[in-house]
Amino acid sequence: MEQSPAPARAAAVPVDAPSPHDARRHPHRLQGSLFQPIGDEGRAELVERRLVDAITRGHLAAGERLPPEADLARSLGVAPVTVREALLALRGRGLLVTRRGRNGGSFVADHADPLSFTREAVRAASRLALRDLGAHYAAITGACVRLAARRADPSEAQQIRQRMQRLGDLDTEQRRRLLDDVQIEIVALSQSARLTREQMKLQAEISPYLRLVAHESEDALRQGEHLAAVADAVEAGDEESAVIRTELMVDETIDALISLQVRLN
Repeated sequence: MEQSPAPARAAAVPVDAPSPHDARRHPHRLQGSLFQPIGDEGRAELVERRLVDAITRGHLAAGERLPPEADLARSLGVAPVTVREALLALRGRGLLVTRRGRNGGSFVADHADPLSFTREAVRAASRLALRDLGAHYAAITGACVRLAARRADPSEAQQIRQRMQRLGDLDTEQRRRLLDDVQIEIVALSQSARLTREQMKLQAEISPYLRLVAHESEDALRQGEHLAAVADAVEAGDEESAVIRTELMVDETIDALISLQVRLN
């Protein structure tokens, strides 16, 4: 039987958005799900695919420095030569550049625009696939916030609301990272390690679409309003309101993506 994690207050990682300098030294929590061990299938193609996903989804931003080869190899559970081969392929595709010197290393190319990648993914996807993405996300996140409303201490939700008060003062990238982390932290209040891990994977998948919707609609703060309402419902122990507001946020996102798809096609 799965053991419950430590109380969310102790387990949660602070969600204050880092400065660009700090972000390049300390990967934010979504990157934790990207750099999990690959295991026995540790081939260069799999490493390359995982890093491509991280770049095209915006979890590794343009200009961001990757961890050293040895650290990447250790995190991914592969040999350094495998990582080196994957990085060479990414340089050949123009997604990475190498800089020499004391502060050198492998950096995401400045032209690697995740919005362009995500826009193309929306254009190529079927409407059914987009609806299915939303249904999966709503089902898992809804179950998580229901448990959070049942189990969380009200003071924990209050701390999340306090962090969100500075949302309007952040730049676009800091805002997206804060919102992603807030969503995961709300889910962590469910006190389910398994659901929290699943949410981290889902958040990594849907985050580029949330970023694209905010960019296209010029209404990035709307997503913050939804999460603030969910946090309020969790604080009040109102399971139904937490789920309803989560589903509304997802429905709005998927509807916006389908509208964008019509314009793109």
